[in-house]
Amino acid sequence: MPRSAPYNVGKTAIIELHSRLADIRRLRFEAEPGPGSHTGWAGHGEAEVAVSVDADGLRFHESGQFTPAATGTALSFRNVYRWVVHDDRIALWHERFGCEAAVWLFDLVAAAPDELIAAERHLCGEDRYDARLRLVEHGFELGWSITGPRKDEKLAYRYLF
Repeated sequence: MPRSAPYNVGKTAIIELHSRLADIRRLRFEAEPGPGSHTGWAGHGEAEVAVSVDADGLRFHESGQFTPAATGTALSFRNVYRWVVHDDRIALWHERFGCEAAVWLFDLVAAAPDELIAAERHLCGEDRYDARLRLVEHGFELGWSITGPRKDEKLAYRYLF
């Protein structure tokens, strides 16, 4: 069942997040496996974020390095996320393989004036993706959880101006 907050609370959170998206310039994140993880995906990363505004949404072009805890050796990565703002939600798409092959992740709806949550969990095979976004000073935090038969991962992203 979809989750949401009263309209006025939702409007405040969505307007505030929308006003911040174009100003984001960097990303820091941590990946931590839970007790049910068979992947052991752990480490931290940093990236520069270049923002483009296009007819179909606002894109974060992320380019940085991820350092797995197991090796301590940094690996380069690139990602593209498309944010599409609607009156009552903000949709998030992953465009790693181009906009023609975009994968819809979830719609974020307001839970409080400074917080948005995934309206519904995203299913990818047997894995479930959930998210919570919190507005913070100088940007926002996006927490992801991925659960499935082999996955139990927590990702903590911090997007900053």
